[in-house]
Order: sequence, then C-alpha cells, then structure tokens
Amino acid sequence: MTAIISGILFWVLLLFQEQGVTGVPPQIRGAQCRTRPTDLVFIIDSSRSVRPSEFEQVKVFLSQVIEPLDVGPNTTRIGVVNYASAVKHEFSLKTHRTKASLLQAVRRIEPLSTGTMTGLAIQFAINRAFSEVEGARVRSPGVNKVAIIVTDGRPQDGVKDVAARARALGIEIFAIGVGRVDMHSLRQIASEPLDEHVDYVESYSVIEKLTKKFQEAFCAVSDLCATGDHDCQQICVSTGASYTCACKEGFTLNSDGKTCSACSGGAATDLVFLIDGSKSVRPENFELVKKFINQIVDSLDVSDKNAHVGLVQYSSSVRQEFPLGRFNNKKDIKSAVRKMSYMEKGTMTGQALKYLVDNSFAISSGGRPGVPKVAIVFTDGRSQDYINDATKKAKELGYKMFAVGVGNAVEDELKEIASEPVSEHYFYTADFKTINQIGKKLQSKICVEEDPCECEAIVKFQTKVDNLIKALTQKLEAVTRKLAALENRITV
Repeated sequence: MTAIISGILFWVLLLFQEQGVTGVPPQIRGAQCRTRPTDLVFIIDSSRSVRPSEFEQVKVFLSQVIEPLDVGPNTTRIGVVNYASAVKHEFSLKTHRTKASLLQAVRRIEPLSTGTMTGLAIQFAINRAFSEVEGARVRSPGVNKVAIIVTDGRPQDGVKDVAARARALGIEIFAIGVGRVDMHSLRQIASEPLDEHVDYVESYSVIEKLTKKFQEAFCAVSDLCATGDHDCQQICVSTGASYTCACKEGFTLNSDGKTCSACSGGAATDLVFLIDGSKSVRPENFELVKKFINQIVDSLDVSDKNAHVGLVQYSSSVRQEFPLGRFNNKKDIKSAVRKMSYMEKGTMTGQALKYLVDNSFAISSGGRPGVPKVAIVFTDGRSQDYINDATKKAKELGYKMFAVGVGNAVEDELKEIASEPVSEHYFYTADFKTINQIGKKLQSKICVEEDPCECEAIVKFQTKVDNLIKALTQKLEAVTRKLAALENRITV
C-alpha cells in the first residue's frame, strides 16, 4: 500500500512540475537556452478597450516569456510599465532578483482602464525604466536593452519621434498589436527590420503563440531542434547553434531547404484555389493568404504537361483571378497572386463553390479531360449562404477538396467541404500568421501520385499480351512450315 501511495504522489508532483504552479504550460528550460544579459522592460497597454479577462491573457504571455530566462542581477533584469491615460511603474529592473518573485509580481498587476497614451509610456521608459537609478546597466555595453510593447488600439498621442529617440539610445523595440490596433503606429514604434519587430494577433486569446519567437530572440545558445524553434517540415538536425532540415524516407527536400515533397517526376494535376476575400479577413491578413498560395505553388511541378493552377476569389460575388493553364511557370503564377486585389465584402462560400463546380474545371476554363481535379477552399468565417448542394456535386464529380479555415471559420462547414477521409482534408488555425504551417502539410497531400497497384496491373497485362503474341507467333511459324511441306509434296 505504501508503494502505491508513493507512486501516486510521484505522478502528482510530476504533473505539477510539468504544468507549473500557475497553470502555464512548460517552456524552454535553462539546459536548452542560455539567455544573453539583458535589461528587458515590458510596456503593456491596459486602456479601457482591454477587458479584464484579456489583460489576464497578457499577464500569462509575460509569464511565459519570462519563464525560460536566466533572471538575476548579472543576467536578465526585468521591469514592467503599465499604461493607459497615465503611466504606472509596476516594478523596476532592480526590484526582483529571482524569477519566483518576478512571476508573483506579474500576477498582481491590475489594469488601469482609461485612455491609450503610448507615446507617454515610451517617454517614461526612456526617462525612468531604462535609467541607472532604476537598475538599468547603462555603463555595460554588453547588456542588451529591450522593450516589448503590447497594445490593442490607436495611440492618443504621438509615437514616431519618441520611439525614434528610444531607438537612438540603443533600446531595441518590439511592437505587438492586437485586434483593431493601428498598424501604422506599430511600424513607427518598432526597430528595424520591421518584419522581425512587428507582430500582430487577431485577439488576446492567441497572443501566447508569440512566446516562442521571444524565447528565441533572447537565446544566446540554443538547441533549435529541441526547442521547436525551426521551420523544418519533417526532420530537424541540430548543428551547434544552427540546424538543417531533412526528410523522411520516400520524400525529397525541396529547394527552400525546409519543406519535403512526396511528388516524384511531377504528375498532371488541375489545381484551383478558392479564396475568401471578405472584409473580415483584413488587408494585412490577405497578404498572408497570398503568401500561403505561393507557398503551395512552390511545391508544384508547374508546366504544360504537369500541374496547372487557377485562382478564384470570392466575397459577396465571385471573381476568377486567372483560369487553369493561363500561366505555365511558377514565376508568372506567383506574380499574378501578388497583384491580386482584395474584394472586402461578404462571405458567399456556397456561391463560390457553385462557380467552382460549374466553371473552374470546365474545358473552356482550361480544365483537361482525364486529369485529376484538386480544389483548396480557404475561408475565415461562416458562409452567408448554403454550401451543401455545391459540395455534394463537387465530390460526385470526383474533385479532391481541401478546406482551410482561419479565425472564425466554422468547423462543421470545413468538414462539409472536405473530401474523405475528412481528417486528412480539412485544416484550421486561429491565427493567420500560422497558415504557413498548414501550407507545409498541404504540399505533400495535394500531390497526385500514380497508383502502384494500377502500374503493376498494367505491367501484368502487358506481359500477358506479350506472351500471347509470342505463342501466336510460334503457332503461325508451325503452320507456315506445315504449309511449305504440303506444298512440296503436291509439287512432287
């Protein structure tokens, strides 16, 4: 009995160790990531537009970024500035010397719930948060100075000049925008390159997805394969502080050095993208959708004889961007995708699917008789019309249907669109920034390979025919010899 109780206690303790006392999922440990000495200040927006539950999610995000860091007087020091119409210094860089007390202090932060004076908060960071009196190591050139700003609105004061002053003082600024944030202001705040310093999430509920990015940013030495901070589709091979990608048996590494393809020799395929261009997508996310399309195109063998690609955009109406076969190389297709303009209206997915069935694969639209038909349907919300009849017709015609949903997409609709087995033909993610992960999975699934069973059957049939011809030839030769012998007798 004692052994059983001890075993139960062991597993309970292990569970708490894995989950953490706060319920935060386990993060990278010091053994995998040694952080550079850094003075890190979080500047968090707690204006009235941030609900209490959303502010709690911001605190979880802060805790997850802090969790793997080497916190201490000689390693990483952390401060938090909370702002709305006014600025509150929650704690300075010198306040907490241990990670435990730091995480407790983060949990105690309360929202201010007034306006959004982002410029004032950045000025406070310059004057106070990064000052020597508050614990900043201003005389130590080897110590990085980093500010992470989280905001969900438009600043009520100027940010351009004050952010420029902060950057000129050597403060590296990351700007995270949520929901209806003003993207132009984020770009004015952040350090260069903007691609690495500006992030956007649809809602506070998915802000935790940015955790890995900052864990990697603060790592001096990291096993990127072990931490998951890599872009390999299948296999990651660590090489010191770097990594290379490899593929499983039967797959080959694509030219991007990251993704793998199961296609060999290229198969003839007619592929049509059906893309949601409704107003809920938002312009910045529509650009990510274009990158998603071109990611798929990169994995195809586009040519006259092999893959043909068509593109249809829909919102309240349907617009064919280009038909199958108009472009016979990847470069022209990708260029046309990048030039595609955003429709920005409703979400008539059923109407779009009907267009796909009636037009997209027709011979008049470039469809090739006898060539497999594949459709990738992309949507971010509930359809405003019925989709059942069109999806049923598409499957009856033998189209291979993939459904990709983002954000507010409805799972039941995605499953209705997807071909069987449904689990392999529909995909969902909450955040547009992660659709490239879906793209990686789709790259291998859309390949139309020859059925080895069919090939074997053809070989067997050909062999049988050859044997029959050989047997008939032998019989014919025997008959010819007998006729010759008979002819000789008659002649004599």
